Amino acid sequence: MKQLHTYLFFISILIFSNFYGQEAPRTSPKDTLPPTEKYGFRAGIDLSRIIRTTFDNNYSGFEIVGDYRIYKKFYIAAEVGNESLIRDEENINTKGSGSYIRAGIDYNVYDNWYGMQNSIYVGFRYGFSTFDQTLNDYTIFSSTNYFGVNQITKSIKSESLNASWAGLVLGIKVEIIKNLYLGANVSLRTIISEKKPDRFDNLYIPGFGRTNDFSSIGVGYGYSISYLIPFFKKKK
Repeated sequence: MKQLHTYLFFISILIFSNFYGQEAPRTSPKDTLPPTEKYGFRAGIDLSRIIRTTFDNNYSGFEIVGDYRIYKKFYIAAEVGNESLIRDEENINTKGSGSYIRAGIDYNVYDNWYGMQNSIYVGFRYGFSTFDQTLNDYTIFSSTNYFGVNQITKSIKSESLNASWAGLVLGIKVEIIKNLYLGANVSLRTIISEKKPDRFDNLYIPGFGRTNDFSSIGVGYGYSISYLIPFFKKKK
């Protein structure tokens, strides 16, 4: 996990150094046409899930990200993926795995210099996931260990579960070379609905993240690389 955090740290440094290190393009007397900006579909993958899959034996996941610019500062955005996580706690071991989709809209609050299309954005997402939960083993609580630890190792699997949530997103996207973007984001999510197994709670919901008994709020993050396919240009 230490290697994972190190890789994610360096990705963050790369994104922000590119964003703040870019200079405004120089203009010349030939720049007589009004500035235009590209409109199109931007698609890519989430790098953080690939890195985590490589270094965390309890996790596997893959996510496709995309957005489409519909108006000057507004984008339709979505993420589709699949995740699996084993939570090995002190008295319980569970596995949650399944697929998810998050869809919503982003608003770019950043005013670009001439010729640039970077963004600092805030967004809203609605998420939905279908998944399975497997209770691998658990320990029955007892006030005394006189008879030893009572650990149940027979697995219990619950299928066709689902959950939905809403979330706020704050992110940044930087064009590192023509039409190729690096991105980073954090999100705050809250559960709307949840179908639980009969004998235990969902400890991990794909696309949402870890859950707990104290709050329905979850936090997520992501690092992406994506490519813009321009369809047309409009005046700025």
